[in-house]
Amino acid sequence: MPPNRFAAYPVVRRRHHGRYLAAAAILVVLASIIYSFAVGQIEWDYVGRFLTVPAILTGLVNTVIMSILAMFLGIALGVVFAVMHMSSNPVLAWSSRAYVWFFRAVPVLLQLLIWFNLALVFPNIGIPGLFSVPTVDVMTPFVAALLGLGIQQGAYTSEVVRAGLMAVDHGQYEAAQSIGMPRLQCLRRIILPQAMRVIVPPIGNEWINMVKTTSLASVIQYSELLHSAQNIYYANARVIELLIVASIWYLVIVTLMTLLQARIETFFARGIRPHGRTA
Repeated sequence: MPPNRFAAYPVVRRRHHGRYLAAAAILVVLASIIYSFAVGQIEWDYVGRFLTVPAILTGLVNTVIMSILAMFLGIALGVVFAVMHMSSNPVLAWSSRAYVWFFRAVPVLLQLLIWFNLALVFPNIGIPGLFSVPTVDVMTPFVAALLGLGIQQGAYTSEVVRAGLMAVDHGQYEAAQSIGMPRLQCLRRIILPQAMRVIVPPIGNEWINMVKTTSLASVIQYSELLHSAQNIYYANARVIELLIVASIWYLVIVTLMTLLQARIETFFARGIRPHGRTA
């Protein structure tokens, strides 16, 4: 083997000056932001005091409850309309497309206002000849927020679920049909379990986004976290302090949900070899 003529040369590591400059710039910006908040006109005692007051904790619980219920409604609708979209029945397929088109096009804030003011169009709801109730009694801020957020989320979730179903090899469908398995049973026992690896990450992201979207329900007087903070700073004028309180709790919720999402992704990724590893 011929000698290596480059062995006598010293090894010089490449210097990444751009990384150092970028890190220094980021540190300077972070330090200036922290300094501005530290010396600014913010009463941090009020932040600590109102962090656990009953009104804020009630708004926190309402935010968590609304995000969970609205997301469950969105997932249920998303699965149904994703299956309808892939159906060979043109009525079902086009109904799904119309649902997704409409509720993705109309802003969620506008949907909340429409549901909350539904009594202006339908003064009473019920079954003609059997029962009827005033719409204002039914369409409370909670119900309006749940319908507005959940139905709108279903349109986005439908596309996520459809992408997950399409990611499963078509041979899986054919194998299930070859043994006489009905289509719905095939979806439940074969296709959906495999599609969950594709569906879970974006659904987890949508759920985290739902936590923040519930703050829009404050415009229809639903007592979620931001609405509770607003009620307090309307009374004591500590606007920025109460907004910081709300921000802290949103960070806590999103952090916990991110950890939960990671555990769920790990569960559905069982048996899948991580990228970059070899047998």
